[in-house]
Amino acid sequence: MNHKASLAAPPRRTRRIVLLGLAILGVASAAFVVRRPLMMSAPRCMAGRWHGCFDTENGVLLMMLVTVPLAALAVWALARSRRATGGASAWRTSLAEVGMVHGTLPFVWITMMPGPGAGVVPGRVSLVPLRDLLTMGPLGIIGNLLIFAALGFFAPMRFAALASVPRILALGAGCSVLVETAQYVLRLDRVSSVDDVLVNATGAVLAALASRRWWRTTAQAPPDQPRAPLAPAG
Repeated sequence: MNHKASLAAPPRRTRRIVLLGLAILGVASAAFVVRRPLMMSAPRCMAGRWHGCFDTENGVLLMMLVTVPLAALAVWALARSRRATGGASAWRTSLAEVGMVHGTLPFVWITMMPGPGAGVVPGRVSLVPLRDLLTMGPLGIIGNLLIFAALGFFAPMRFAALASVPRILALGAGCSVLVETAQYVLRLDRVSSVDDVLVNATGAVLAALASRRWWRTTAQAPPDQPRAPLAPAG
């Protein structure tokens, strides 16, 4: 019997449970803090109405929280499929893939919502660093930090090539530049600001540092990967 494997299994299972527990606790805490504004959009969202739900920030955030069980089910299905085919790190990989999508698309959707003058007001650009940061306010700064936070948290867990702070910084900044460019080109009545890019990239890096304990090991060879047999001596 392999005693080393049996001793290594409980800590690995414990880390998985802790990670899932922290994710559930974070979602529950966020839902409790913003429960009142979110409930304002609940009737329209539950009725499937576009106006008042998917075209409002509160409605999109509410649907993001409501679909957390579906995201968890997707993680379970992907992990089960990978384990059936002998894939390494099935749970971590599946959680990272679903987490990147579920935690990023809603915030990008909110960022791309058109303003009242969309299609009429020409695109506006602000290229002076830190000028718009003073007018964002606490909620604006927090929102910009969260846009690519899930991407920064999960991407280095999924892709070993991204397991470094400079690459996550480049990834967050690049994605933010694409969003700001789309806002300008589509004339969404929003200001394409360099400060948004800076804060978005900072949020991605901070989230990546929070998950560093997991993605640093991703860059290494999987521990359960079979080793090549040694050549016979002589």
